[in-house]
Amino acid sequence: MHCDEALVVIDKPSGLPAVPGRTPVLQDCVSARVQAEFADALVVHRLDMATSGLMVMARGLAAQRRLAAAFARREVDKHYIAVVRGHLPEAPGDGWREIDLPLAADWPARPRQRVDRECGKPSLTRCRVLAHDDERDRTRVELQPLSGRTHQLRVHLLAIGHPIVGDTLYAQADDPPQAARLMLHASDLGFAHPLGGHAVAWHSAAPF
Repeated sequence: MHCDEALVVIDKPSGLPAVPGRTPVLQDCVSARVQAEFADALVVHRLDMATSGLMVMARGLAAQRRLAAAFARREVDKHYIAVVRGHLPEAPGDGWREIDLPLAADWPARPRQRVDRECGKPSLTRCRVLAHDDERDRTRVELQPLSGRTHQLRVHLLAIGHPIVGDTLYAQADDPPQAARLMLHASDLGFAHPLGGHAVAWHSAAPF
């Protein structure tokens, strides 16, 4: 999607791992494909295999350190589009609501995560309603994670009673299939360029 001397931005399809997995079938991944073309490309962050959308890889250690530091300091602007189950009411005011629930690993059911008010790490997501599909009892939302916990968006939406459509990992055993894929897409990514410091941003329209 974009490449320059410091970074590569990729529009990842759903179902492709960000990094190699433990089994041979999971060796085909975003990092391997990018490194086949740009040998100096290094991983900065990840998307879940089921999630599609924008990822950035750094070219070289210096760029990786700067980008990783920007992610750690929450200086990267990330937005997602999702379709959730049920009719999520619009929030008053500017339309954004906050989901502030601490998260921790659900050890008996790894890799699942869970809300843990005693031992969980602080986790904050902003969410606003974009449209309602009352015929199918779904809501289209925009999400902005202000922390970067594993499965944060999936667990936060599940916790407020509106799981993301197509999320088989967090579905109940008797839930019928809702979609052929997880309806979660990393649509917007912006940060200060690791070389010049100027603002850069990319947008990818959700494929659903």
